[in-house]
Amino acid sequence: MKEHCRPESLMMTHGYKPELSEGAIKPPIFQTSTFVFKTAEEGKAYFELAYGLREQEQNEELGLIYSRLNNPNLEILENRLCLWDKAEDCAAFESGMSAISTVLLEYLKPGDLLVYSSPTYGGTDHFIEHFLPELGVHSIGFSHEHTETDLMQLIEQSGKADRLALIYIETPANPTNGLIDIEMCSKVARHFSKEERPVKLAVDNTYMGPLWSHPLQLGADLVIYSATKYIGGHSDLIAGAVLGNAEELKRVKTLRTFLGNMASPHTCWLLLRSLETLKVRMEQQMRTAAQLADFLAAHSKVEKVLYLGHLKPGTRAYDIYQRQYSSPGAMLSFEVKGGEKEAFAVLNALKLVKLAVSLGSTESLAQHPASMTHAGISPENKQKMGISDSLIRLSVGVEHYEDLIGDLEQALNSVPQLVHAL
Repeated sequence: MKEHCRPESLMMTHGYKPELSEGAIKPPIFQTSTFVFKTAEEGKAYFELAYGLREQEQNEELGLIYSRLNNPNLEILENRLCLWDKAEDCAAFESGMSAISTVLLEYLKPGDLLVYSSPTYGGTDHFIEHFLPELGVHSIGFSHEHTETDLMQLIEQSGKADRLALIYIETPANPTNGLIDIEMCSKVARHFSKEERPVKLAVDNTYMGPLWSHPLQLGADLVIYSATKYIGGHSDLIAGAVLGNAEELKRVKTLRTFLGNMASPHTCWLLLRSLETLKVRMEQQMRTAAQLADFLAAHSKVEKVLYLGHLKPGTRAYDIYQRQYSSPGAMLSFEVKGGEKEAFAVLNALKLVKLAVSLGSTESLAQHPASMTHAGISPENKQKMGISDSLIRLSVGVEHYEDLIGDLEQALNSVPQLVHAL
C-alpha cells in the first residue's frame, strides 16, 4: 500500500518506526552527540562503511555512530525529502548557504570554470564573485535571455571550456522570476563533458520548493534548497538540503562530514513537522499569489508585475514554464512607479505584510532587493539583472487574499502623501 501513496501522505510516517521509540506517534528529538555500539565488531563495521573502507553489503545500512555523521532525525528527514524529488539520497544542512557553498567547494577546484545564472540569491552571488576567485576558480554569468547557442559560445570564448566543471543555476531567478531552461543547461553540460571530467548541473529550486518543479527529472545532477523557506515554512529555523543520486550525494555528504555543517537534531525535528503541511501551505500560497498578482497588475501606481502566471503564450519564457513547472508559485515582484522613495513609502506603509527578508513562510513578507538581499551587487550589474530601485519582492503567505489586497491597496494609495512628507 505505502509504495503507491503520494508524498504528502507519506510525510506522516515514511522512514520512522514508532516501535523503536516507545511507540511515540512522532519521532522524538534524538538530542545526543554519540551512539553506543552493541559490540566492538559492530563499531568496526559501521566505521568501515562510514570511511568507505569496503563496499556496503546488500540490505546493510550505515549504523548510528556520531551526530556529525548521522542521527535518527537527520536520516528520517533526508528519507522524506527524497520522496518529492524522487531522489536516491539527500543531505540536510544547517543553512541554505552551507548547502550551496558545500556543493561549490566539492565540485570546483583551482583553475576550474563555473558557469552560473544571474541574477541569483545575493549570498550565492557574493560567494561566487568574491570568495571563489580567491581559490583560483573562474566564473561566467549568463541570463535567462541566453539561448543554448549563446551559452555554448560564451563558454568557448572564455578560453576555459576544457576546465568547465559545474553549471549552477537558480530558476526562477531571485528576485526577477526569470526562467532558465534546465534541459538546455543539461545539454550544454553533456556537450562539454569528458569521461574523465564530467560537467555537473546543480539547480537551486528554492523558489518553487519541492512541490512545483523537479529538476532531477529534467537533467540536473543536484537540486538545492534553502529549507528555511517553503520546506520549513514558519520562519523559525535555518536549514538547507541537497538531493541527487547516491554517487553524487556520497561526495556531498563526505565533505559535509568534515565541514561539520549538517542540520541539528532539533532543526530536523522541526522540518519533519513542517513537511506534513507542505502541500496544503504551498497550494494556499499559490492561490493567494494569483489574486495579488492580478490586483497589482491593474493598479495605476504599479509599473510592472513579475509573476509566472502572467507569462504570455508563445514566448520563450512561457514555453520553459510549461515544461518545468506545475504552478506559477507564490513569489512575485513588482515595480512601483517612481524609484526608491516610492518603493520605500509602500514598504513603510504595509501593516499586515511584514517588512522582512526571506520567503516561503506562512506570513507574507515584502522587501527591497536593490538595498537589501542584493545590496552587495554593483549598480551596473543590478541594472543588467533588472533589479531596479523601484522593485519590491513579495513572498505570499497563507493570509486571506482580500486582507492582503486591502493592505497593498492602502500602502500604494498612501504613496503621494508619504513621499511628499519625506
